[in-house]
Amino acid sequence: QVQLAESGGGMVQAGGSLRLSCAASSGQNLNTYAMGWFRQAIGKEREFVASITWNGGRTAFADSAKGRFTISRDNTKNTVDLQMTSLKPEDTAVYYCGASIRKYYTARPTTEYDYWGQGTQVTVSA
Repeated sequence: QVQLAESGGGMVQAGGSLRLSCAASSGQNLNTYAMGWFRQAIGKEREFVASITWNGGRTAFADSAKGRFTISRDNTKNTVDLQMTSLKPEDTAVYYCGASIRKYYTARPTTEYDYWGQGTQVTVSA
């Protein structure tokens, strides 16, 4: 079992940038997991944003994130980051990171993820 914690959320104006980070608890490794970022806006279901395989060899993005967001990982630090640029009000949501034991896949469904963090709020004002 791995414990995840997101950080880096906040309030930003449209067009701005934020960098979210997901870290494993001390002593835990993320290098046996594929990782994903998801978001959930008020009144909506949790939706896929981006994912990355265990070694960073492959990534996948939702259409809404392509060209604006980048996912990366540092297995020496056991962190996974989501760099978000050109933010829009519709990006407002709680952002969650997830870990999947299917480490070779850039999974999109939430059901493919085994562990979740508590989330970090991102608010983009117009």
